[in-house]
Amino acid sequence: MITIPSFKIIGISVRTTNANNQAQIDINELWNQWYNDNIASRIPNTISNDLYNMYTEYETDENGYYTTILGYQVSTLASIPKGLIGKEIPKNKYKEFISTGKLPDCVVQTWETIWNLKFDRNYGADFDIYNPETMHPENAEVKTYLSIN
Repeated sequence: MITIPSFKIIGISVRTTNANNQAQIDINELWNQWYNDNIASRIPNTISNDLYNMYTEYETDENGYYTTILGYQVSTLASIPKGLIGKEIPKNKYKEFISTGKLPDCVVQTWETIWNLKFDRNYGADFDIYNPETMHPENAEVKTYLSIN
């Protein structure tokens, strides 16, 4: 378990649910939009090139609706471009997981493991971090952080 200080991201979002594999469809479309619309070029005040896939605003738990935000960590939310969303995540305790292998399968497998192990989650904000240097489609390394109590 590690404590991560508060941070901010700006990106694009979708409201989704894990029911009937809807999240896989919606999140895949979000990634397509990210690349097709060159969203990265529209985000001001970025801190790094790491791409965050955040899960937040949980209705209940992993079985309810939640918001996924795909974006970059930023230094401020003072200037959020039209059509994008900004979110500040408070300091929290996290359990770290590392996915390795083919994208997106390795990350999906990590989340399936998380759901089956039933951690004491607080459902504040969970996120995956995709580092450009380790984001190879056939042999990726992705870090997932699960917010816990």
